[in-house]
Amino acid sequence: MTTQITDLSLDLIEFILSHLPISTLIQASTVCKLWYTIVSSSSFSLNHKHKHKPWFFLHGIHNISSKNNQSFAFDPSSNSWFLLPTPQQPLHYPNNTSFIGTSSFFFITAPNFLYTPIINPLGWYSTPSLHFPRINPLLGVFKDGCSFKFIVVGGVRFIGNLVDIEDRLDVEIYDPLLGSWDLAPPLPADFRSGNSSSSLSSALFKGKFYVFGIYSCFVSSFDLKLCVWSDVRIVRPSGIVFSFMIACRERLILAGVCNSSSGSSFTLWEVDEKSMDFYEIGVMPHDLLCSLFDGDEDDKFASLKCVGLGDLIYVFNEDYHRMYPACVCEIRGGGDEKGECYWRRVPPLPSLMNKFHKVVSFCSNVSLHSILGEGQHHGLH
Repeated sequence: MTTQITDLSLDLIEFILSHLPISTLIQASTVCKLWYTIVSSSSFSLNHKHKHKPWFFLHGIHNISSKNNQSFAFDPSSNSWFLLPTPQQPLHYPNNTSFIGTSSFFFITAPNFLYTPIINPLGWYSTPSLHFPRINPLLGVFKDGCSFKFIVVGGVRFIGNLVDIEDRLDVEIYDPLLGSWDLAPPLPADFRSGNSSSSLSSALFKGKFYVFGIYSCFVSSFDLKLCVWSDVRIVRPSGIVFSFMIACRERLILAGVCNSSSGSSFTLWEVDEKSMDFYEIGVMPHDLLCSLFDGDEDDKFASLKCVGLGDLIYVFNEDYHRMYPACVCEIRGGGDEKGECYWRRVPPLPSLMNKFHKVVSFCSNVSLHSILGEGQHHGLH
């Protein structure tokens, strides 16, 4: 006798659906009212998010017309790219350098501070003005109790028509419940010569906001409860050219290009957050690294970027002419176990309609509720 899926118990149907990637769940939710009710319930969304891997987002910016901007998302569970609805930049924000993406939100930081959800961006939310309006800051979103807050670190500001690169700018933290910004101490003076996101990377890890110099290898952490900076340390593996600091679940990871007598490599190190000691945990396969570039130019690694979250680290080339090739590393094992690295290529992007002058890349967890909450017309396509 053949068992129809309609004969299964509600708990068993929910169990089966919980193992599907988000992209498949969106399709499943259109099958019938029962499946939509299951998939769209808050309890299902909460249970499912713990099984889902963070997505990789790529937002392309066109300097002449924001109508040519496009947003893409890669779902590692289904190994698929999606073209997302792209928020239109307000007409009075011609300077695209203030556009940032992180942790489920897009942000515009100057002259005023605006934000909108990555999925289903229905409009921009405005906050009171920053005490120090800035472009290219580091930005993080962290939980504080049941709510979230934004932290803005560094960046540069204009005085007249000049960029002030000497001003370190106080840290500012926004509480959406109170609707106000709090000031905190600025970046340590060691970061004075380069305090924008073009020369720094950041990582939220165990209640601290880490700031790392991509080229200087300086690192300091901001305690989100005590609102103080740690002493500046140097984390510089031998032969390092440039690197990024990434929070990967229970690990603080350093990822970057390293030169040695045997040639160039892309290497991962795990960093002890207390001692700042580090040890190598993986190297990208050489053929995979070569597939990210054309030719043997001296500066071929200059367009290499790296982002990550959870157990995943994405490495990609932000050069338009290469159509943004990317690969992903999954770090398995946790706690006291030594991580094992598994690398694979990311499929090519969907056909690009527009040429971008700049790309914004980041990783973020994606909530099923955020996709289905506004209805099917605003979902992935």
